[in-house]
Amino acid sequence: MEIALVIAVIAVIFIARSIKIVPQQHAWVVERLGKYHSTLTPGPKLLIPFVDAVAYRHSLKEIPLDVPSQICITRDNTQLQVDGILYFQVTDPMRASYGSSNYIMAVTQLAQTSLRSVIGKLELDKTFEERDIINAQVVAAIDEAALNWGVKVLRYEIKDLTPPKEILHAMQAQITAEREKRALIAASEGRRQEQINIATGEREAFIARSEGEKQAAINKAQGEAASITAVADATAQAIERVAAAIRQPGGEQAVQLKVAERAVDAYAQVAAEANTTLIVPSHMGEVSALISSAMKMVQLPKSGG
Repeated sequence: MEIALVIAVIAVIFIARSIKIVPQQHAWVVERLGKYHSTLTPGPKLLIPFVDAVAYRHSLKEIPLDVPSQICITRDNTQLQVDGILYFQVTDPMRASYGSSNYIMAVTQLAQTSLRSVIGKLELDKTFEERDIINAQVVAAIDEAALNWGVKVLRYEIKDLTPPKEILHAMQAQITAEREKRALIAASEGRRQEQINIATGEREAFIARSEGEKQAAINKAQGEAASITAVADATAQAIERVAAAIRQPGGEQAVQLKVAERAVDAYAQVAAEANTTLIVPSHMGEVSALISSAMKMVQLPKSGG
């Protein structure tokens, strides 16, 4: 009975050591009698008890690794405190087992030295502007060496770039001065545009006023010309009618009477003005002679016709 129990226990131990179940996204390195034998992929696997042994277990998932903060010196001799995160993945379990005694520490140290080298080639301002370039260069430098460790570096991301307090104050002052400069430039551009707009408005208003005055003068001249033409036409028509009336029977007598009346009215007007000395003809025959002279002037067009 005891022998059977011992055999059963040995059988259980033998089975337990013989059957291995590898989880998904994992790889186990098997050594046979202390020498590398094979790499177990996910699923149930069978080993020889006491001969084969699982020496290393690796996860094939992407692993984030926090790279410790360190001091880096830029090309213009400015100290920067930099920290970041490195993402890598085990691609060759055998090399990860035997290529380095501790590939995680090796990748971390290489990330720090590569970062110092990359930042040392850049000036302070460029380190803030070219983070993507820094990340890419660090990944390229680490990935080349990590191949021997069975590790693939996927990406590196800088978390913080912290310059000394004095540099921060200087940068803040520079930013403030730059913003004030842009504000002054914007204000001056606004005043300049305002003056341009005012000058343009005044010029357009002056042009509009001058055009209005020009048109008003043209209209006034045209009106005066039309008025003079109308008066001349009316005067000509009146003269023609008077001439036609004179040619009618009794017309000359009517003209003589009208001229005599105008002469008498003229003498009366002169006499009515204050402090005026009136010179009266010595006899009324002179008045008759004046009327006769006027009639002769009226008759000139008739005789000419």
